[in-house]
Amino acid sequence: MMLPKVELHLHLEGAAPPSFIRGLAAEKHIDIHQVFDERGDYAFTDFWHFLKVYEAATSVLTTPEDYRRLTRAVLAESAASGVIYTEAFLSPDFCGGRDLAAWRDHLAAIREAAEEAERQDGIVMRGIVTPIRHLGPEKAKETAICAAETAGDWLVGFGLAGDEKSGKPGDFAWAFDAAREAGLRLTCHAGEWGGPESVRDALRDLGVERIGHGVRAIEDLALVDEIAERGTVLEVCPGSNVALGLYPSFRAHPIHRLRERGAKVTVSTDDPPFFHTTMEREYAQLAEAFDWDEGVFAAIARTSAEAAFCEAETRNKLLKRLENAHA
Repeated sequence: MMLPKVELHLHLEGAAPPSFIRGLAAEKHIDIHQVFDERGDYAFTDFWHFLKVYEAATSVLTTPEDYRRLTRAVLAESAASGVIYTEAFLSPDFCGGRDLAAWRDHLAAIREAAEEAERQDGIVMRGIVTPIRHLGPEKAKETAICAAETAGDWLVGFGLAGDEKSGKPGDFAWAFDAAREAGLRLTCHAGEWGGPESVRDALRDLGVERIGHGVRAIEDLALVDEIAERGTVLEVCPGSNVALGLYPSFRAHPIHRLRERGAKVTVSTDDPPFFHTTMEREYAQLAEAFDWDEGVFAAIARTSAEAAFCEAETRNKLLKRLENAHA
């Protein structure tokens, strides 16, 4: 279904094609064969093993130039799937070890590749900084300082990723307050492994306007109604949830019920090559599971564009592109 798509939940390193990581490892003579299966795909058994494999794969990305090449490869894949705008999670933990000068160099390289992709492929990218939750609140403070110092028209948001069972959202309040004061807009992974209470905690303790995943809110319908009333946007990644065993199939996934109950849902791929998905495949699977037609996908793309953290001029251009495509 080659409709124009807007993606709000994409981890830059997690979107690295396995062939890209294998090639980079070979160039650097780094042995990470254990992260791949016999077909050359990423190999993991559950979410926590996935985090280990993710970090092992990311370990070959060590320079700004590596990140420039990565960004170009990821955006080419997204554009081929019809994505016209993407917000990617970026982490100073991986990009220079939270050193501000190194982070600036990495960010400049990522942005250079993004601007090249926009010129050549018509895809627009913006960045959201995410501390790694299981590294703890103190490191998140350092990450927040990196984010605050580089906030602007391209680096537009701040979130929280990693092991949802590590600590509470409130532990990271200092980092989120610093990001908010710098003008960054806020999201947080919750309601994936932590259950509906983790969504409540993120809304109450961090004051976010979007929730990464959020799907387990369906287990508490009063919470779904609160999300709908607040206008909180859920960055839903159905293929990721199915691949990691949170739900047995697309048909069993709660995205349709959340939407019917009035929650604002969007569709993203999370870490697409890990989960053998693309935005095109997400759309196709959702259409098959729920009989969604082009009108539903047009509405979801519009919701996504309206929820994007970019500046108004870029959002208006996105909305115009979507409108023209569905005219």
